[in-house]
Amino acid sequence: MTDNENMKRARDILARFFGYDSFRAKQKDVIASILDKRDTVAIMPTGAGKSLCFQIPALMIKDGITLVISPLISLMKDQVDALNEQGVAATYINTSLSPDETTSRLHQITAGLTKIVYVAPERLESNYFIAVLSSVKIAMIAVDEAHCLSQWGHDFRPAYRNIAPFIATLPQKPIVAAFTATATPEVKTDIIKLLRLNDPAVFVGGFDRPNLYFSVHHGNAGAKRTFIVDYLHAHRNEAGVIYASTRKDVEKLCDFLLKKKFAAVRYHAGLSDAERETAQEDFLYDRAQVIVATNAFGMGIDKSNVRYVIHYNMPKNIEAYYQEAGRAGRDGEKADCILLYSTADFFTCRYLIDVSTDDEKRKAHNMQLLRQMENYATGGSCLREFILRYFNDTSPRNETCGNCSNCIETKNKFDATVEAQKILSCVTRMHKMYGNNYGAALVTDVLHGSKAKRITELGFYRLSTYGIMKNTPRQKINLMIQALTAQNFLAAVGDAYPVLQTTAAGNDVMRGKRQVFLTMPKILERRYTTDEHGENNEPVFEELRRLRLDISKRDNIAPYMIFSDANLRDMAKRMPKNSQEMLNVSGVGEYKLRKYGKEFLAVLAKFGKQTDLS
Repeated sequence: MTDNENMKRARDILARFFGYDSFRAKQKDVIASILDKRDTVAIMPTGAGKSLCFQIPALMIKDGITLVISPLISLMKDQVDALNEQGVAATYINTSLSPDETTSRLHQITAGLTKIVYVAPERLESNYFIAVLSSVKIAMIAVDEAHCLSQWGHDFRPAYRNIAPFIATLPQKPIVAAFTATATPEVKTDIIKLLRLNDPAVFVGGFDRPNLYFSVHHGNAGAKRTFIVDYLHAHRNEAGVIYASTRKDVEKLCDFLLKKKFAAVRYHAGLSDAERETAQEDFLYDRAQVIVATNAFGMGIDKSNVRYVIHYNMPKNIEAYYQEAGRAGRDGEKADCILLYSTADFFTCRYLIDVSTDDEKRKAHNMQLLRQMENYATGGSCLREFILRYFNDTSPRNETCGNCSNCIETKNKFDATVEAQKILSCVTRMHKMYGNNYGAALVTDVLHGSKAKRITELGFYRLSTYGIMKNTPRQKINLMIQALTAQNFLAAVGDAYPVLQTTAAGNDVMRGKRQVFLTMPKILERRYTTDEHGENNEPVFEELRRLRLDISKRDNIAPYMIFSDANLRDMAKRMPKNSQEMLNVSGVGEYKLRKYGKEFLAVLAKFGKQTDLS
C-alpha cells in the first residue's frame, strides 16, 4: 500500500470511527511515520490529539496488537471507554480488575478479539503477563506520557524504565512510538535514549494553545478564596479543576466551597481508592462542578469540557504547570488558566523539593525550575511567550499574545525606573557594607525602614537607602524585587536560600542608561463572565447539553464521551435536519450517528422551524 493510500485509509478511519474529516497539525505526519514503521517521538500539547496518532495506526495494522503503556488506571479506563463508545475493540489490564476479569480479558487478547491493549508499566514486571503476551504478536508499543521516563521530567516514574528491557525480550521488535505533551530538550533526549529508539522521527508540535487565556493574580489565602468564590459564581454551569499543593489545602478549600453551596469534590493521595474513584466519576459525569485536587489528579484525564483550571498554589515548575493548566479547553473552546500566587507558595514548593530527595544534584536542578516558575508568576512579561520560550518553541508570533493578563491588563503597567533604582542601590550598598549578599526579605526590610533586631545588629539603618520606600507597602516592594529578578535586573544566586545581586542590566538602570517598566498584579483584575462565545444559538446548545446529560445518566457514560461541548456547539450552529447532514458535524461518525443520531435530531427539529441558525 502506497503512502497516499495509507493516509486515505487513515482519513476514512478518522471519519468513520471518530467523526472528523481532517487531521490536526502534526497528526498526519506522526501517523505517516508510524505507518512507515519508524520509531517515532511526538511532543504535542494537550488537546492536539496525541491518542489518535497511535489509535488510528493500531486499527490499520492487520497483524498484531498495539500495546499502550499508560501511567494511571483512570487514564486507561477513560480512553478504553471512549474507544469502545466509538466502536473500537480495546481493553485494559490493571489492578482494578478481579482475577476472573483479568483472565477473561487475557483470553480475548490471545484470541485476537481486541486491537488495542492498555497496561501500566508495572505490568511489564509480571512474568505471567509476559508469558501470555509471548503467544501474541505485538505490532506496536505506544508509550503515553513518555516524560515519565526521565528523572529530569516532572512526573518521573521508575517503572517506565521497564519498557526497553521488555521490548528487548520480544522475538520481533515492534514499532515504538512515544508521546508526551510537555518535554524540554533534556527530557526529549532521555526519552530517545531510555527507550533505545532506532533513528526515530521526532515531531514537536507547536506548544501554543490559542484558546487558553492565561492569567496570574497575587494575594494571600483570604484574597485567593474570595477570587475563587466570585469566579465560580460567574461560571456556575461550567466544569473546572482547582489545584492545591498539599492535601491539607485541598481539604480546607473543598470544605470552604461546600459551605458556599458549590458542588465540589476533593481528590488527593490520602483518600482511599474508592473515595478517589467516586470523586473522579462525579466530576467526569458532571455531577460535580469543580474538583479540588493535588497533582495526584488529572494525568491523561480526557474530560474535554473543562472550562477553567485554577492553581490555588504555584506549582514547582513550568512543565507541571503547563500540563495541569492544559487540561482546560481540550475541545478547542475558550478556557481560563489562572494562577493565584503568594510569596508563601515559593516557600511551600521549596520545602516539598527539600523533602522529596536526598540527591543534591537533583534538588539543585529542581530549585532552578522553581525559580523559572516564580519568574513566570512575577515577571510581568507576556505569559504565553514565557511558556513557549521555556519549551524552545520558535514558531513565529507577536511579542504580545493579546490573550493573557499581562498583555491585556496594561493599566497596571507603570514606569518603575525610580523605584528600581532605589531597590538596586539598596542591594548594592548592603553588599558593599560587608562584602556579602542578602535575600529579598532583608532587602525589603531595609527599604521599608524596619526596626528588626537584625537590621540594628548589622547597622543597615545607617544606609542612605534605609527607609527610602517606607511609604510603599512591603508586599509591593517584594513584588517589585521579584519582577526585577524575572527581568534580569537582579539575579537570585543560590538554591535553597538565594541572595540578590545586581546584574549588568541593573547597573545600567542605576546609571540612568535604561528605563524599567513593571506590571503590578492585583486580585480580581479581570471581570469574568460566562457570555464569551457570542453565538446566537445558546438555547439550542443548552438543550443539547440537557439531552447529553440525560443520555449520560441512562447509559452510565460520561457526558463528554457522548459528544464534547465543541461537538454540540457545531451541531447547534449547523442545525442538521437529517442523518446525512448530521455526519457533517464535528465529532459525529457512523457509529455515534447510529447510536445517538435520532435523539439529537429530534431536539434540533424543535428549534428548526422557529430559529434560523444556518
